[in-house]
Amino acid sequence: MSNRPDIGDLVPDIALETPGGASVKPSAYRGKPLVLFFYPKDDTPGCTTENKDFSALAGDFAKAGVALLGVSKDAPARHQKFIAKHDLAVSLASDPIVDGLADALGIWVEKNMYGRTYMGMERTTYLVDAEGRIVRVWRKVKVKDHAAQVLEAARAL
Repeated sequence: MSNRPDIGDLVPDIALETPGGASVKPSAYRGKPLVLFFYPKDDTPGCTTENKDFSALAGDFAKAGVALLGVSKDAPARHQKFIAKHDLAVSLASDPIVDGLADALGIWVEKNMYGRTYMGMERTTYLVDAEGRIVRVWRKVKVKDHAAQVLEAARAL
């Protein structure tokens, strides 16, 4: 998709739902950098590892003054169970199924597995500066060492 926001663009300010049922927009984080990481599904192997890795480094991100927000299409109640089961230290949010932030970013895409075509989240991470502009994008993320790489880039802001 050529019209998806990229480096230098403002992150679309589309509301997400927190596990507690509140609404949060990316603009709520203005004034400090934000790591916005999108992942396919709670409690699957790669997504669990990614969330645990970001959780393990949450204190380091906080020391660097950087907020963390993980996003999937899972329902808020599912996020609550996922956080509790794995003792996650990152904030999670649910993206609306239709016309959500992932759609606006062009990362809610057609996927193909075992010959079956379906819509799914492309694992993508955005580093957003204090003004809400995208400064770095990791597309089709490989989970191993990803959180550490993002922390290194965030510290450089």
